[in-house]
Amino acid sequence: MMPFHELISFDEAKKIIMRETKPIKRCEEINIEEAGERVLCNDVIATINIPGFDRAAVDGYVVKAEDTYNASFRNPKRLKIVGKIFAGEVASKKIENGEAMQIATGAAIPEGGDAVVMVEYTKREGNEVEILKPVYLGENVSKKDEDIKKGEKVIKKGSILTPAKIGVLAALGIEKVKVYEKPHVIIAPTGDEIVKPGNPLEKGKIYDINSYTLSTLLKPFANVVLNDIVRDDEKEIERILDREADYIIFSGGSSVGERDIFARVIEKKGELLIHGIALKPGKPTIFGKIGKTLVFGMPGYPTSCLTNAYTLLLPSVKKMARIKHEERKIKAKMAEKIISTIGRHQIYPVMVKDGEAYPVFKESGAITSMSQANGYIEIPANVEYVEKGSIVEVTLF
Repeated sequence: MMPFHELISFDEAKKIIMRETKPIKRCEEINIEEAGERVLCNDVIATINIPGFDRAAVDGYVVKAEDTYNASFRNPKRLKIVGKIFAGEVASKKIENGEAMQIATGAAIPEGGDAVVMVEYTKREGNEVEILKPVYLGENVSKKDEDIKKGEKVIKKGSILTPAKIGVLAALGIEKVKVYEKPHVIIAPTGDEIVKPGNPLEKGKIYDINSYTLSTLLKPFANVVLNDIVRDDEKEIERILDREADYIIFSGGSSVGERDIFARVIEKKGELLIHGIALKPGKPTIFGKIGKTLVFGMPGYPTSCLTNAYTLLLPSVKKMARIKHEERKIKAKMAEKIISTIGRHQIYPVMVKDGEAYPVFKESGAITSMSQANGYIEIPANVEYVEKGSIVEVTLF
């Protein structure tokens, strides 16, 4: 039997984990169609002007602005139509005084033209057009560097590549982009009692839950590998810990008991930094470091595992991935009284509905405690209960 080391506070555990988490430095080059929501590894400098040519901002007629001065509905100016230009085409003729050319939105302005009259202010008669409203020099014309200027820094290093930023890369003709690698995470379920879903379930066995809840939570920010189930064997645990990864996450085997070997294996191979947190659920949590690899021993009970993943593991993985961890919090009225546990910080799952927070926690082993929740409240270690009707702060999942 290996007892817990002295329990540390929840706040201290968070500080230790975040202190040991370093932003990733490795970069990789990928195609822009795969780069959505990735973090840019270097500044992007424009190598061309966008759009690259003067173009029409509206459908209408490109003219010399001076030919339209004093035009009105009562006294229209009449110009000769000398052509038509669609987007993607280049006019072969220069516009002279007294001439106009029909033009589509986005089409290149022909030489000699310096303004576009909206089609609504024109009236066509045969090969001539009446201009019913004057335009000023450059009106309805998008200049060749109006969107992006060559040499301009258009996206900063460390930016998350949103759909709009991917659009900027495409506009610049960039096919590949350098982004920071996602942290490499190995999830290793442990225990002789767990079975992979899809296999027959014998009496006394349970299906592996934690591998799938953890991987689903982390996959947007990390490259996750699910290991086969690891039996309660010290040499098997050591073999997993010898693998190269940014994180190795075990679920199960971190409470007091004859089979709990994580702590001594981590101490043997590296540093054991946390062995037990004054937290409910989630007391049997282990955290350590072997070389540059961060090792988590997550509680085996599904609710304990997932609440700890939200509050301790996810912020660490996002920091390493260079993604800001932002919590969404709302105020709600407690629908029922909650009795807490003095001396342990409590993460309590709730369902917020119509401005009220309803307790949904059953027990640490019940995954429905989390599946029915859309957030959680935190109850400090020195609080005995939360009264019905009190206003609480809910952190949303």
